[in-house]
Amino acid sequence: MSDREIVVENLVKSYPGKVTAVDGVNFRVDEGKIFGFLGPNGAGKSTTIKIMTTLALPTSGRVLVGGFDVVIQAAEVRRVAGVALQEVGIDPLMKSMELLVLQGRIFGASKAEATARAKELLGLVQLSDAVDRRVGTYSGGMRRRLDLAMALVHQPKVLFLDEPTTGLDPVSRRDVWREVRRLNRDLGITIFLTTQYLEEADELADTVAIIVAGKIVTEGTPAKLKAAMGEESINLVFDTPELADKGQSILENMSDRIQLDRDTVRLYLRKAAGAIPAVISQLQKEGLTPISLTLTQPTLDDVFLQATGQRLIASEATKTKSSRSRQRVEAN
Repeated sequence: MSDREIVVENLVKSYPGKVTAVDGVNFRVDEGKIFGFLGPNGAGKSTTIKIMTTLALPTSGRVLVGGFDVVIQAAEVRRVAGVALQEVGIDPLMKSMELLVLQGRIFGASKAEATARAKELLGLVQLSDAVDRRVGTYSGGMRRRLDLAMALVHQPKVLFLDEPTTGLDPVSRRDVWREVRRLNRDLGITIFLTTQYLEEADELADTVAIIVAGKIVTEGTPAKLKAAMGEESINLVFDTPELADKGQSILENMSDRIQLDRDTVRLYLRKAAGAIPAVISQLQKEGLTPISLTLTQPTLDDVFLQATGQRLIASEATKTKSSRSRQRVEAN
């Protein structure tokens, strides 16, 4: 096994009261890859990443990070893995150089070694110009990049990023994406990424896995997962969820796969554009008219919706991208 791989085998985590947060999870992250781990709240994402980063013990199963067992070789795992969790725990009164040098000393580096490494990392995450400012004056994106630098102080082979861009504006989010890509491309770091932004997983991940109720329900490259959805979807928006429910009943025989999402009905069809007249005709026969109709290519959002029955939080970047890429057809 490579010192940059992650292997999870039959992972189970149960709590008193017969609550099973993680239920027989299996996956492998190959050396130098970015692995996106998605799921709704309470699905088991946080529990899984806590076990992988030695912050929690599994009930059963095995997890190897960089060739080391997270239970019996926890200290070795911490040596090869860097961790940036959701909350950025950075003292706002300190300066970035001070924080990075302190982190280096904690990992056993001399003062000279820690200082040299801090300068190198500040350049890597493009914070050299802000070295004299207190961290409390940093923007959200700058703080996230500093958090990445702190996770890299000990030159890890594997990096765990737990929702690294949550709460950031679209510009800052893109800045963090750029750093993640560079770390992966230039340093060969294997990256395990949890995120609540589907376009983030689509942009960054080589492989995506979706976990629901403690079990992985689908896994594959973003391209393959989207291709499996079919070529196109017809999205019909109605005035109310009740009318959408009625529309689903009317149209359910026209497609092998149809989904209801609040006030929107989605039909997944090959050559969906040619089916639009028949769809509208069928609805009008029953006296029902949607307020709008859109024709879209499958997205990772569609994959997530099919796998979980609900949507993940969509960012402004997703909305903008979707509005540019889809063909809008107003229903008559």
